[in-house]
Amino acid sequence: MSREVVAGLTTFAAMSYVIVVNPAIVSATGMDRGELIITTILASIFGTVMMALLANLPIGLAPGMGNNVIFAQVVVLQLGISWHIALSVILLDAVIFLLLALSGLREKLVDGFPDPIKLGIQCGLGLFIAYIGLKNGGIIVSKGTSPIGFGNLSTPATLLTFIGILAAPVLMVLKVPGALLVSIIAITIIGFVVPGADPGTYVTPLPSQILALPKAPSDLFLQFDFPGLLKNFFVLLPVLLYFFLSDFFSATSTLIGVTRRGKLMTPEGKIPNAREAFSSDALGSIVGAALGTPTVTGYIESVTGVEAGGRTGLTALVIAGLFAVALFLWPVIAIIPPQATAPALVVVGVLMMEGIRDIDPAIPETCFPPILTLLVTVCTADLMAGMGSGCFVYTLMVLAQRQWKKVSPMLIGIDLVFALYFVVSTRLF
Repeated sequence: MSREVVAGLTTFAAMSYVIVVNPAIVSATGMDRGELIITTILASIFGTVMMALLANLPIGLAPGMGNNVIFAQVVVLQLGISWHIALSVILLDAVIFLLLALSGLREKLVDGFPDPIKLGIQCGLGLFIAYIGLKNGGIIVSKGTSPIGFGNLSTPATLLTFIGILAAPVLMVLKVPGALLVSIIAITIIGFVVPGADPGTYVTPLPSQILALPKAPSDLFLQFDFPGLLKNFFVLLPVLLYFFLSDFFSATSTLIGVTRRGKLMTPEGKIPNAREAFSSDALGSIVGAALGTPTVTGYIESVTGVEAGGRTGLTALVIAGLFAVALFLWPVIAIIPPQATAPALVVVGVLMMEGIRDIDPAIPETCFPPILTLLVTVCTADLMAGMGSGCFVYTLMVLAQRQWKKVSPMLIGIDLVFALYFVVSTRLF
């Protein structure tokens, strides 16, 4: 039992940065940051408890990094869709995911999705997350006629961000427990003495209090807009597809990674209690959307807890308990500045690029789609355009080589979805 407790503490330290980072990202939509802190914690508690009770696995769940960026930056800020409609998309995605998890059709869907496109989406999203971190921290700015330039390091707040971006990876390679959380706390504390943008202010403001009862997220609870979803359905169809696929691949890779590392897989090499685990993921997203936060998913940081001896759902219950304690610290969490969360975003984005090693320049159809996705995404800050470009070029390349077996119904369907997206979003016709 003591090993499970230590494992829960370890995993919580590794993934607790989400309590700070998720509200920082999603609040760009205009949603109340204080309430987002509460909803993030509540959604994490619910999803993690479900994983413990239904699947008996040592995995922590929380709003997923990546989906929150798409929710805020792409759906709301770029497409101009209200966050009420965006939450409706999250709910619809979660319901579909739950039905597929219960039906057992998920394996067939993932098999029909080409690896180069999956790779391009993963790496493109990693770059996009890192870009948001650099922009929020003042490292990326507009300069003159150039839309992108390097920030002014003579500005104390920008310099603090830059130092944090250099320091966070160092903490990780030194294997400091909860490295990202440590960097967030350290920069926040330093921010108390670093001058802010306005005279007489500081990067980190003083909290009004340390402990407080959780505030009810009344402005976010059940704030769906289904008529708006129907009205904008064709524009949002690629986003719905992205959320579904992202949740699908994220949940699958996390479950495989954690259970394999902990030697929990069945003798046949399958994920134990897979249906219950996927259902926990989907139920977490349904409740998360009702509370007012993007897709909830399993965190790969759970591997750290497995390494510490976690093997059962008791580890997950410990994680959920620690999230519950954080509910009463929300006034302190609310003062954490973007300079403190920027390094965490950059590190997470870089880590999502790990699949880039699988790009083989000698095989054009496995090289050009992910690279084009990366280029369009990073140069335009438009992930949907990057994904669509990668899908189109992959299809055209395999057709040109008459590799008919690779032209699956899934691929054709994805191309049609993105074609419709480009037509509607750019008013092509």
